[in-house]
Amino acid sequence: MSDGIRCMWMRGGTSKGGYFLKDDLPADPAARNTLLLRIMGSPDPRQTDGMGGADPLTSKVAVVSKSDREGVDVDYLFLQVFVDKAVVTDQQNCGNILAGIGPFAIERGLVDAQDGETRVGIFMENTGQIAVAAVQTPGGRVTYAGDAAIDGVPGTAAPVPLEFRDTAGSTCGALLPSGNAVDEVEGVRVTLIDNGMPCVVMKAEDVGITGYEDRETLDADDALKGRIEKIRLAVGEAMNLGDVTDKSVPKMMLVAAPRDGGAVTVRSFIPHRAHATIGVLGAVSVATACLLPGTPAAEVAHAGEGQRRTLSVEHPTGEMTVVIELDDEGQVATAALLRTARKLMDGEVFA
Repeated sequence: MSDGIRCMWMRGGTSKGGYFLKDDLPADPAARNTLLLRIMGSPDPRQTDGMGGADPLTSKVAVVSKSDREGVDVDYLFLQVFVDKAVVTDQQNCGNILAGIGPFAIERGLVDAQDGETRVGIFMENTGQIAVAAVQTPGGRVTYAGDAAIDGVPGTAAPVPLEFRDTAGSTCGALLPSGNAVDEVEGVRVTLIDNGMPCVVMKAEDVGITGYEDRETLDADDALKGRIEKIRLAVGEAMNLGDVTDKSVPKMMLVAAPRDGGAVTVRSFIPHRAHATIGVLGAVSVATACLLPGTPAAEVAHAGEGQRRTLSVEHPTGEMTVVIELDDEGQVATAALLRTARKLMDGEVFA
């Protein structure tokens, strides 16, 4: 394709990818996906002939449009472009890329900026849920400069608080799609959970590791990856996800007791590579599992008490704090996290 396509490249949270207006991409999903594979340079482990960064965290796409839904400003479709496969999937949300949606929507004129802070209501098309992002807009313009820091990203930036609503069962149809807080799969006790991201949560020690290994060690452990992949494939039907062989969900979460004053330590696989941090909605699902009595996560976590819980989820490069509000029945009502975003490039991309 000789004509350029308007695009903004942004870091959202600990991820990075291309942000497009829906009308700038082909309406046909198959044609759109073929185009995005070309743009990213997939399939190729190095993505040499494209914009992708040779990692699932940097091979992501946001498709944004003005919303006609009541109380919502924009609709957001997340697409994961596989690195080494010719696959583009919409089977999950991405709470990190979500952090850039509010700034992008304002920059593209989909939302009018207020002086000081602009709240942007975002409908997440992948799961039919709503998030609200608070974007810093002094003088009516987006600023990316600020003092907020998140683990996994060097330096500081403007804060982008994200509040999630009604995320339970967003993909699987229920918070606990199997109906159980604990299932045994391939001889391992697991929690099948979806509070914004379908996850399989298990104790790290139950699959032969400590839970404190670094990413490189985990990625080199083929026996471990083979074992957890066997579990992942076995739970697809129980999680209402069907055959997950070529899907990016569920994510695999290996938990251990916290070591640095947090609530829980986690090593996550997304799903075949170890994550340097943890996804935003993955952290929400893990934090929720910590609050369910009798689960593997609850057995190792320091989850605190009260209707408002602040849970620090430790990961290989730091931590992510999840603030959970419980209702009078003890069920999760809302979850909020702090993210940041930065505009990296605005222009045209070629395929």
